[in-house]
Amino acid sequence: MPLSKNKEMILGIVVGTTGISLLLLWFHKVRKPRTAMDLPKFLSLSNPFDSMTSQDEIHIGQGTAAAFQGRQLQILEKLNELLTNMEELKEEIRVLKEAIPKLEEYIQGELGGKITVHKISPQHRARKRRLATVQSSATSNSSEEAESEGGYVTANTDTEELSFPVPKAFNTHIEELNLDALIQTADNLRMNESSKMESFELLCDHKEKFRDEIEFIWRFARAYGDMFELSTNAQEKKHYANIGKTLGEKAITRAPMNGHCHLWYAVLCGYVSEFEGLQNKINYGYRFKEHLDKAIEFLPEEPFLYYLKGRYCYTVSKLSWIERKMAATLFGKIPSSTVHEALQNFLKVEELHPGFSKSNYMYLAKCYIDLEQTDDAVKFLNLAVLLPCVTKEDKDVQKEVNKISISLKSCFTHHSSC
Repeated sequence: MPLSKNKEMILGIVVGTTGISLLLLWFHKVRKPRTAMDLPKFLSLSNPFDSMTSQDEIHIGQGTAAAFQGRQLQILEKLNELLTNMEELKEEIRVLKEAIPKLEEYIQGELGGKITVHKISPQHRARKRRLATVQSSATSNSSEEAESEGGYVTANTDTEELSFPVPKAFNTHIEELNLDALIQTADNLRMNESSKMESFELLCDHKEKFRDEIEFIWRFARAYGDMFELSTNAQEKKHYANIGKTLGEKAITRAPMNGHCHLWYAVLCGYVSEFEGLQNKINYGYRFKEHLDKAIEFLPEEPFLYYLKGRYCYTVSKLSWIERKMAATLFGKIPSSTVHEALQNFLKVEELHPGFSKSNYMYLAKCYIDLEQTDDAVKFLNLAVLLPCVTKEDKDVQKEVNKISISLKSCFTHHSSC
């Protein structure tokens, strides 16, 4: 099963607080010294109100603690919003930098009475063709849009308010398939990265006929996840994630003991979290873990589930005490896991499906490095190199594998300094 780089984001939000340490350090620098000194009390594990004995004093202390927690959350939300805006600004600057060199040529062409012909990438042409086949409902409200996605009503979202084009019939002549034939065809198409969009279109063409069939619903949710991965436009991604999550919710409601429903609902919660504020990111992180565990309960032989669980455990094992404390402050829970637990999940993947992916081999190597078992780390790095690069994620993983290998060789060369 090909894995997309976006699944890395799913594991990144497992507790929703990765990166909070950097935000707190930034806050520590920019505030006045007196305010900065108050932060450790703000996050202290001890209870500053233990010395109060009267009932009135206890109520006052609890109210003060609640006010501090509320202010803490407001600060974190603002910092998260600031970082998000900075990322968007960086992307806009990058686009401008790419456009500026072409501006002079364009102006010269216009002044010379020439018409500049702009090249359009195949991906852009494909997107234009796709969008040309869908019906744009600029004045429709969000509930109407969600209903058109197969009869599933969703809550208001920013994407829906923008009335993103809604897929209708992609093919003029639709070949009517029975459910078994449709499922088999859609699954076969999805096995090839380049055919995932065709699989999505096929399911769209049959959504009215099979909208109440559970085997159709979870596959339709999965297909929206595929479209999220394939899209490079933020608003498109948000649209696909929201609709897919709504389908996933319907799937787990209709079939609470179907592991596939829980799997893809968990995945889509991760996608949706990318567009949420800090508190919702944390909330979606816990929801992801909850439904991942349910999926493993019902699908104990599915290697992809153990890969996701391994990524979750590895990410949590790397959290600082500040990040753990922040999650506990907001939700009353302290996420915990170890590198050894992550290792067991990655080994389970290899047991169920040898050579499952480059990424699984890479994380096996990382776990062994953390456990100071270098020989085993080198073994799995070499196995990762032997697997071919099929997807873009494979190419990214290969680059990281090369960096880890170089780092290990450097440690061998300068063993005394390592």
